[in-house]
Amino acid sequence: MVIVMAPEATSDNIDTIVDLVATAGGEAYVTRGVTRTIIGLVGDVQQFETLDLSAMPGVSDVLRISAPYKLVSRENHVSRTVVSVAGVPIGGENMTLIAGPCAVETPEQTLEAALMARAAGASLLRGGAYKPRTSPYAFQGLGEAGLKILADVRGETGLPIVTEVVDAADVELVASYADMLQIGTRNMQNFALLQAAGEAGRPVMLKRGMNATIEEWLMAAEYIAQRGNLDIVLCERGIRTFEKATRNTLDISAVPVAQKLSHLPVIVDPSHSGGKRDLVLPLSRAAIAVGADGIIVDVHPTPETALCDGPQALVGDDLAELADVVATLPGMLGRTPTPAPAPAPAPIAAGV
Repeated sequence: MVIVMAPEATSDNIDTIVDLVATAGGEAYVTRGVTRTIIGLVGDVQQFETLDLSAMPGVSDVLRISAPYKLVSRENHVSRTVVSVAGVPIGGENMTLIAGPCAVETPEQTLEAALMARAAGASLLRGGAYKPRTSPYAFQGLGEAGLKILADVRGETGLPIVTEVVDAADVELVASYADMLQIGTRNMQNFALLQAAGEAGRPVMLKRGMNATIEEWLMAAEYIAQRGNLDIVLCERGIRTFEKATRNTLDISAVPVAQKLSHLPVIVDPSHSGGKRDLVLPLSRAAIAVGADGIIVDVHPTPETALCDGPQALVGDDLAELADVVATLPGMLGRTPTPAPAPAPAPIAAGV
């Protein structure tokens, strides 16, 4: 059993519940997050149900859950969660496009990619300042300099930032710039990073590990939720199989399966799954058609010179077609494309 405390719950409210559970012969494990506190109960559930815990001061919800992933399970959270990223919704009736360069290289490249993404219908800007790469000799990202570039581009375009964090020690720094933290496939089971991200006070996008089962993916999300952060978006990005025709194998069935098991939004990354530009649009259509809450794609003004994943980045006519897909296909399925936020107004010159 899990008790979710209200944001305004006091320490006395929490202590009262812990003591009450102890008198009933159980144990209470308290996890304090940035926005809320979670209390996990171990013991006789039937005995706990006689305590009328839901009526206790400071209690928001009491969940009796049999799934191993208790907080992200849909068993006692029938309605689907909508995650807000700086005012941009992911989930519900919305279909959200996230787009931008795989890696931040220069201010000019990042701004041009962001304008391309916005023109295609994107409402969130993705861009990597830190890049975990298979090869230690590959481009690893610009670090904080890249974060500053993203922040400047956000100021010019109005697009909130989604960027990856690769080390628990960097979470506080990245969260000071980013609107949403991304946990990549290689870090899906980096438990210290998951817990730190859960405490950062930012929504988190959790990509499925390339070798992970859906249950392992949801258990990883539980690490974030258990730290008091339920603003989590799951991202299916392809899994490793014996097939070599694509970079990874997009498990399109993972979308409805995860949506049935969890209340969290589920989006798809057609760029990193296919790994080829000509596969991104077909996989995007498939993702929208199967009911994904959004897609995240790579765009780059000059993919032939890209320092990271140029072969899968969209340009030109591909982006125009993506814009048409995002504008028309969701409506056929009862979804609404998420509009981009308005750019910040230009400063008024002195004396005007």
